[in-house]
Amino acid sequence: MNKLVLLCFLSLFVRANEITFDSIEQTSKKEITISFKLEKVSLIRSYSLENPSRIVIEVNQSELKNNIDVPYNYPIKKVRASQDGGLTRIVVDLYESVYWQNPSQIIDEENIYLKLAIKKDKNLNKNIRDIVVAIDAGHGGKYPGAVGPNNILEKDITLLIAKELQRTLDNTTGYRSVMIRAGDETIGLNDRYQNARKFGADIFISIHADGFRLSSVKGASVFIWSDEASSTVARNLSDKQRKRIQADIKNLKPMDFNEDVARALYPEMYKNKISESKALGSKILDQLKRDPFTKIHKKNVEYADFRVLKSIDIPSVLVESGFITNPEDAQRLKGKPGRRMIARSIFLGIHNYFKEKPKANTFMHTDPGHVIYEIQKGDVLSEIAIRFGVTVDELNETNSLGNKSIYPGQLIKINI
Repeated sequence: MNKLVLLCFLSLFVRANEITFDSIEQTSKKEITISFKLEKVSLIRSYSLENPSRIVIEVNQSELKNNIDVPYNYPIKKVRASQDGGLTRIVVDLYESVYWQNPSQIIDEENIYLKLAIKKDKNLNKNIRDIVVAIDAGHGGKYPGAVGPNNILEKDITLLIAKELQRTLDNTTGYRSVMIRAGDETIGLNDRYQNARKFGADIFISIHADGFRLSSVKGASVFIWSDEASSTVARNLSDKQRKRIQADIKNLKPMDFNEDVARALYPEMYKNKISESKALGSKILDQLKRDPFTKIHKKNVEYADFRVLKSIDIPSVLVESGFITNPEDAQRLKGKPGRRMIARSIFLGIHNYFKEKPKANTFMHTDPGHVIYEIQKGDVLSEIAIRFGVTVDELNETNSLGNKSIYPGQLIKINI
């Protein structure tokens, strides 16, 4: 079957997703949410433009059920939409620049709502949004993952690392995390990357601490998706997922986005995603190599058939923080300093990736040379320094702190 015939065959199974306008709701004094109804989760792209100010959402394989032309109040002039073949383009015309969030796709009973949240901000001179990082703590619920000495469970270790990363991201200006699981929950492999899409994630980070039959195997690794494993360990880890992968494919919900069909329809998009995943993985691996607590299992980014990494367009990386079947790795990951260093390596890798590949319409559209961190209750400078890979002296000097105490809500500059 040649490529053209295959695409025509697959297109028969991709029914256009009907879009209808739902509402514009003032959710607070400064915040407004614009909602549309969809029939299923979709492949979307969003961006903002200036002169005149507007936000655009493009929905692939879709069609307008009715004309959309809705005037509104400040800061929104109008919400409108147009059709270009199978692409629906939604435009929110604005009176001035706003802070906005990547659109989310929320399932509510039998409906899916495409939601765009905007916030008034007089200090902005252009539309801007946060970078959204989906954090996937591996396993959970009835899937404990690998088991280490003294019954250390992989699912517990991965969640603790994920929460460390979440804390750093959410208190750093320009980043926002979404947790695929926030507690000891059972979440299917499909649901993990489907949820990343629904949350409007820019990148997807899956955190693991696996095991191997030989307790001597140790060290951290970074993986991206491929049909073929790059090593014996990668093949072993891929094989562990086979049965769950087949079950998850069968359990794909009618409203879910079918990544497998989309990969055939948009091969260039998927090729670019693989390239970006490798670039992101390489930056994280570079930071892991600098971590004095962590040994490296493989010096290059590895490849494995991990279902959670198969999104068509979201750069996706799986970080093996170590092997908890190895006593040395287990001891390192059981302690907070070891877990914090893994979270630090992931954050700095993410930050360096966006420094090298600026994200339009975000705080990282250019490299500012620093981040702004908001002090939280219980923070001390020594821990903040460790979290960002700087020294206390550097924090003091950059922010002219001297002997002053820090306080919750205070913003400090960190040069990284």
